[in-house]
Amino acid sequence: MSTPFPFTAIVGQDDLRLALLLNAVSPAVGGVLVRGEKGTAKSTAVRALSALIPQVPVVPGCRFSCDPASPDPACPDGPHEAGGGTARPARMVELPVGASEDRLVGALDIERALAEGVKAFEPGLLADAHRGILYVDEVNLLHDHLVDLLLDAAAMGASYVEREGVSVRHAARFLLVGTMNPEEGELRPQLLDRFGLTVEVAASREPDQRVEVVRRRLAYDDDPGGFAGRWADDETALRARIVAARALLPEVRLGDGALRQIAATCAAFEVDGMRADIVMARTATALAAWAGRSDVLAEDVRQAALLALPHRRRRNPFDAPGLDEDKLDETLEEFGDDDPDTDPDGPGGGGGQPPQDGSGTPPQGDAGQGDTPAEPQEAEGGRPQAAGGGEQQAVRAAEPFRTKVLSVPGLGEGAAGRRSRARTEHGRTTGARRPRGTLTKLHLAATVQAAAPHQRARGRSGRGLVVRRDDLRQATREGREGNLVLFLVDASGSMAARQRMSAVKGAVLSLLLDAYQRRDKVGLITFRGKDAEVALPPTSSVDAAAARLELLPTGGRTPLAAGLLRAHDVLRVERLRDPARRPLLVVVTDGRATGGVDPVALASRSARLHAAEGTASVVVDCESGPVRLGLAGELARDLGGTAVTLDELRADSIAGLVRDVTATRRAA
Repeated sequence: MSTPFPFTAIVGQDDLRLALLLNAVSPAVGGVLVRGEKGTAKSTAVRALSALIPQVPVVPGCRFSCDPASPDPACPDGPHEAGGGTARPARMVELPVGASEDRLVGALDIERALAEGVKAFEPGLLADAHRGILYVDEVNLLHDHLVDLLLDAAAMGASYVEREGVSVRHAARFLLVGTMNPEEGELRPQLLDRFGLTVEVAASREPDQRVEVVRRRLAYDDDPGGFAGRWADDETALRARIVAARALLPEVRLGDGALRQIAATCAAFEVDGMRADIVMARTATALAAWAGRSDVLAEDVRQAALLALPHRRRRNPFDAPGLDEDKLDETLEEFGDDDPDTDPDGPGGGGGQPPQDGSGTPPQGDAGQGDTPAEPQEAEGGRPQAAGGGEQQAVRAAEPFRTKVLSVPGLGEGAAGRRSRARTEHGRTTGARRPRGTLTKLHLAATVQAAAPHQRARGRSGRGLVVRRDDLRQATREGREGNLVLFLVDASGSMAARQRMSAVKGAVLSLLLDAYQRRDKVGLITFRGKDAEVALPPTSSVDAAAARLELLPTGGRTPLAAGLLRAHDVLRVERLRDPARRPLLVVVTDGRATGGVDPVALASRSARLHAAEGTASVVVDCESGPVRLGLAGELARDLGGTAVTLDELRADSIAGLVRDVTATRRAA
């Protein structure tokens, strides 16, 4: 077994260490979500915590870690006699992002269950994590069906495995710790709320601290055992402090003054439900115990708010978590009183640095400065010419609006999501087939139908059905998949009129919001001047795409062909990386093409490359003015897709796009 990096040897990251230690003192706090860029010791800190958790008593031989003082009466390995047990270290179980449902909850032998009535059950990771830590690295990339199972287990404290009426239940209470890089996508709100605390981590910008991080890491890599030995005394002292804080925890008094501040703070930040109030109360109590006090002070309430509320406050999907600390201090001061367990004048002493402010508002260009660029002029031969060659200041996006579903035609087999029809593990049952590998969803009627003709030959006697493995049938199901939505945005001079570009950004932002809700991957390509640029490679971080869009400058010629060819290259690479995820190309342009020799013909040939590969596409026509050239419509026909104007997009007219795409393909 490898030697973990010592918890006490971690440099900086005060918030992260404090949040983990508070959960070690009081597991009822509800776990920690650690958000931050890669390479910031997120996983190192979580793995180091497991060595500090006190040992847990268990029933000998029980695969479900029953407490000998109060064994679970429904334990599959039970019943157990209450009494003595053995102590073992608390487990830290890692849930891989690509784990199967059976690996998480356990597997039931369906053949033995149907033929013999025997509940032959192999425990999963939830059973292993009972009374320990369940750690999910890159938790934001976890598949939806695994998230649903985690939510059920976290809410009920138990895991249920059911296969066609045969069920097994066991206790599953664990400390849930997740780490994630926000650039790779956000969490579902339901799972986000299940984490008691959240912390933002970032690499230090102080040279001395960075030097110390490197020095300690190199020393650990050279000799893990020797390095850990040098920190053994500090680890022992920290472990003893955790034990002492746990012993003090039941004696900590949470007075009415502190409770009033907690309730007022949650109301001021408009959090949903009552879970935030409860988590804040438990966190403030754990902070007092950690400090060796028996009374909760205002400083504990303040620190609890900074850890428990950022991910719960009401915010737009693309806003980063965070709190307005001035507003927090005003609320605590307003609702503080002379109760001895509050201290309105002492905020900031709860331990650790407060999370970063998460206003989430990127720098904006001033939409009121500068002259409106001239509309494009007609060039020689009647071809439209882009207006101006200079770069224009970025403008703010118009207010986003709700759009209807843009779907990829046909039936896919991609990752679970909420956009296009697909064969999935979850959804409505549409048929049955022989299982490939482990049986996960039994189709009972098809299984009985397959076994029935062979009962006499198998010597059936009595009421039981003789079922063999060849009789088992897997249910085939249809649900929804997530797609790759690749935005190709025209940022040339012909799009630079402020009102028009603001409306264009608002439309793209609206579609990004829709992609966020439907669990899609997104990419962003822009074209202007002489070339096209991949502003954001395909990613699950929709908010990153929104940030890049907001800062998008405009100006120059319109290299439409270069944009289409760059999109073709990106989609070709993504098909190799993830062949099951089907793409949807959304081209936002007025259809003009300038620069080079015969740019319109070149753009047409580039568009037909996408049509030849069957890429579903939609052109958002941004042309404005009384005279319309209809170039976006021609581009849509070359792509084998459909066109929709900005006005139609805003008027909820997307409902027929899928039918239009399908009809266009059939006509072709």
